[in-house]
Amino acid sequence: MQNSYCVSLITNGQDQVLTIPHEFALSSTEVLLRKEGTRLIIEPIPSSSLLSLLSTLSDITDDFPDIDEGLLPLDEIKL
Repeated sequence: MQNSYCVSLITNGQDQVLTIPHEFALSSTEVLLRKEGTRLIIEPIPSSSLLSLLSTLSDITDDFPDIDEGLLPLDEIKL
């Protein structure tokens, strides 16, 4: 894979469009674009899911009360 490519910018209204070569394709659908001096830096914003967020949390070690304590078993309830 090459480290750099010369690509063209296309003007679309007041915006410029950059075509990213396949070798540089990003897996994300959103990016963070920022300017540092004369450089434009494009960084992918990873898509987050609830599952990926939950996997970063520590385990819950609290003792929870027994909410069924004092209730009749379900099979003994008569209507």
